[in-house]
Amino acid sequence: MPAKVETTPALPGLSPVGGKPVIARFDGGHLSSDGGLLVLREVEQRLDVAGRLAACIMDPRDPERIVHGLDEIIRFRLLMIAAGYEDGNDADRLRTDPMFKLAMERLEDETALCSQPTISRLENLPDTRTLLRMGQAMVDLYCASFRQVPRRIVLDVDDTFDAVHGEQQMRLFNAHYDEYGFQPIVVFAGEGRFVTAVLRPAKRPSGREIRAFLRRLVRQLRANGPGSRSCCGPTATTARLRCCAGAGRTRLTTCSVSRRPARCVVMSRAWRPAPLRASPPRTARASSAASPSSTTALQAGTGSSASSPASRPGPTGRTRASSSPAY
Repeated sequence: MPAKVETTPALPGLSPVGGKPVIARFDGGHLSSDGGLLVLREVEQRLDVAGRLAACIMDPRDPERIVHGLDEIIRFRLLMIAAGYEDGNDADRLRTDPMFKLAMERLEDETALCSQPTISRLENLPDTRTLLRMGQAMVDLYCASFRQVPRRIVLDVDDTFDAVHGEQQMRLFNAHYDEYGFQPIVVFAGEGRFVTAVLRPAKRPSGREIRAFLRRLVRQLRANGPGSRSCCGPTATTARLRCCAGAGRTRLTTCSVSRRPARCVVMSRAWRPAPLRASPPRTARASSAASPSSTTALQAGTGSSASSPASRPGPTGRTRASSSPAY
């Protein structure tokens, strides 16, 4: 005998609003307010962010007993954060949500998604080298977005405070924000596209830490585009003498900052060591000091040495001299 479908009657007795009737029914089925996940699914499938990150992690589980792959767990976690569910405990409720299951290529009547303990085990699985490989994978994703290798890439490197609400590792108390949290380093390109990020405690990064981070970042960028040139735009994190001087010593790019309203204009030039200036022989210096004619010729010139063209300061504030190299 076939099942009989019965429609749920409307709730009667509701007063009209603005001359229009108000009808309440209870046969709408499962509803969700996270419809934007379907659009994010298309973006993630095109970029394959979860697959790139999962390829950097060694899975120690038995392949015959795996129910949820690493790429599936990472994709579910990315969609949760994008939808506003940052807490991993929300996975126990969202694993059966129909919209999340559709975004994960599963129908409503199929098995549920991964649970919170599975996500927690994945988040504690990567070691330091794995995290470095994952950061390089994000840089590769940024470089793959170009149709043509650019001649120059401008990087905006800065740190930002991220408050935490639990006993997470590496959390520190920040007196400026008056709460516990992280202070990761985030890198964006000059046009605003995300490049990579590093999770770190909530303290101001030192010049040595920034220098090591920039060295790895620029090396990865040059590996993807051998002909490109990286220019680091100093912000509150990198606008330090120690960092800029260290960037020169590691043969990156020296930077100077020109503050303008609403943005930081970056000017750079390739770092080159200053050539040593050759000193004149001692015999020549001794003969010139002993010769009275040279002294007389200097006094009979255009005036004092301060007003001579060779000793006048140039437009950059440096003393112009024909024997000094420009660098």
